[in-house]
Amino acid sequence: MNARVLRPIDRWLDAAQRALETVAGNPSAQRRNPADTEADLVLDDDERRHAAGLMRINHVGEVCAQALYVGQASVARDTATRGHLLQAAQEETDHLAWCAQRLRELDSHPSLFNPLWYAGSYAIGIAAGLRGDGWNLGFVVETERQVEAHIDEHLAALPAADARSRAILRVMKADEARHADHAEAAGARLLPAPLPQAMALASKVMKTVAYRW
Repeated sequence: MNARVLRPIDRWLDAAQRALETVAGNPSAQRRNPADTEADLVLDDDERRHAAGLMRINHVGEVCAQALYVGQASVARDTATRGHLLQAAQEETDHLAWCAQRLRELDSHPSLFNPLWYAGSYAIGIAAGLRGDGWNLGFVVETERQVEAHIDEHLAALPAADARSRAILRVMKADEARHADHAEAAGARLLPAPLPQAMALASKVMKTVAYRW
């Protein structure tokens, strides 16, 4: 049987469905939650609020990652590049589900601004993808390297007793590093100097807002 060839309208409808599932749905992970092997120790109120703020930031990061990768894949010229982006997006869905579960355990909620984060990141993904696949992959590398750095910050900042959040973040960090390595191997181009700084500034704004809301 021949594989179905997706028309542009099919891709846009698929992207719309992914957006709804990411922002308003309850995504399911394909892999076991790394936190399942860790005891859920009791945190005091301040520790719980702090852990929830950090995990809300990480949840927003996964919402943005979904939007970026789906946006980039929708305009990727090369089939292999598109496949790489969608595979990375699937693994980010695992992260999204794990972070959402941890937020529920911490008696907290995702960011109220997730639709805005998604829309902005999707637009950025489209813009990056239209520059060509080399730039597309370069954007993946820079995004993942910055995510690795902020996960390191969160691993250090989490309450000592919050082993469940820490287990999730360790697996997420390993996945992000692998995504960046694969993108580099696939021909990623180095982004010009202003872009990484702009990305870091936008990330700082997002983290400040998402920590509380």
